[in-house]
Amino acid sequence: MTQTNFTVQGFKAAAVNSGIRGKDRLDLALIVSDKPAVVAGVFTASLVKAAPVLLDMERCRTGRAQAILVNSGIANACTGEEGMRLARLTTAMAADALNIAPELVQVCSTGIIGQQLELACFQRGIPKAAQSLATDGLAEVASAIMTTDTVRKLAARTVLVEGKPVQLVGMAKGAGMIMPNMATMLSFIITDAKIEHDLLQSILRKAVARTFNAITVDGDTSTNDTVLVLANGLAEHPPLAEDRPEALAVFAAALEDLCKELALMIVRDGEGATKLVTVRVQGAATEAQADQAARTVANSNLVKTAFFGEDANWGRIIAALGRSGAQFDQHRVDISFDDVLMVKHGLGQGAAVEARATAVLKKPEFMVIINLYAGEGCKEIYTCDFSFDYVKINADYRS
Repeated sequence: MTQTNFTVQGFKAAAVNSGIRGKDRLDLALIVSDKPAVVAGVFTASLVKAAPVLLDMERCRTGRAQAILVNSGIANACTGEEGMRLARLTTAMAADALNIAPELVQVCSTGIIGQQLELACFQRGIPKAAQSLATDGLAEVASAIMTTDTVRKLAARTVLVEGKPVQLVGMAKGAGMIMPNMATMLSFIITDAKIEHDLLQSILRKAVARTFNAITVDGDTSTNDTVLVLANGLAEHPPLAEDRPEALAVFAAALEDLCKELALMIVRDGEGATKLVTVRVQGAATEAQADQAARTVANSNLVKTAFFGEDANWGRIIAALGRSGAQFDQHRVDISFDDVLMVKHGLGQGAAVEARATAVLKKPEFMVIINLYAGEGCKEIYTCDFSFDYVKINADYRS
C-alpha cells in the first residue's frame, strides 16, 4: 500500500543549513535509528569512487549501521587522502554527537567533484542536526540532498508480513548524470523489518538491478552513487528468512516497488526532461542482449532529441539497435509507440501511421516497444527526452 506518512518507528531525521551551499539552503542531514540496524548497500560501478562510497563499502560489510550523515554541494570525490580523512572525521563527529560508535555511521556526499569538504560547516551543522532530530524529519532530508533536482523524492509503503505491519520509507535525489550502474543519485530507505544482513543485501541487489539500474537520463555514471537500506527490526513479525518464502516475497516486492517509484521520479525529474519514456525490448536472443539494445536506444542523443521534438523518427531507433551489439535480423524488427505499430518487419507503415505515432509522442509518458523476434530475452529501460534546458543546466552547473 502506498502512503504519504513518511515515518518509520524507531527512526528520526533532521536537515539543517551548515553553510556548504550558502546561508539559505538545507545542505546537511542525519537519519538515525534508535538502535543499531541491519544495513545493506549498493554502490557506483564507476572505477572512480568518492571517499564516502569507499568508506561506506567498507562499513557495510559489518552488516550494522545506526546513522547516515549526508551533505549536498560538495561530492568529496577525487579528493585523495584528505577527502578520505575528512569522510572518517565527519562520521566521528556525528558519532560523538549521537553517542554511538563511528563505525555505525554511513556517510554520503553529492555535489561538485574535486573540491574538499569545509570542516567548519560540519562542525556547525552536525550538532545542530543532532539536536533537531524528529520522527517527521525525513521530508526535510529529502530537500537537503537535492542538487539540480526540481522536486524532492519521497515514497512509502506499508505491507502485512505474516499479519503484522511493516513500514518502508524511501527518498532519492538525482536528475542528471543518470546512467546505471546506478546514477548520480543517492537513495536512503528505512524500514522496521526484521531481516539479516546477507538476505537484505541480496534482496536489495535484485531490486536495484530492476529499478535504479534500469534508468538513464544522459548516459553518464557518477562517482557517488549509493543506495542504503537500514532495517531496525522493530516490526512484530517473525524474522524474514528463506524458509519463510511467502513473507520474504511480500517484503521483497514492497522494497522493489518502492525503489521503482523513486527511480521513475528521478527520470521524470531528469534535467530539462519533458517526457518519461519506457523502452521495452522483447524477443531478443538473451536478456543481456535485450538490455544492450534497450540501453542503446534509451541513451541515443538522436533518439532522445526526437522524443523532445515529438518526432516519430523510427530510423534513429533502428539505427541505434544496429550498433547495440544485440543480434537480430533487421527484416523482422517491429517498433511500436504505445499501441501504434510504426515499423513491421523492418519497414515503416506509412504517413498515416506516422501521424498516429506522432500523437503518442505528444504525451508526457509513453512506451517504445521493440520486438526483435530473435529469442525470449526482454528488458525495460526508463529514460527521458533531451531538451534545450538540459544543455543550459549542465553548461553552468558550477557557476
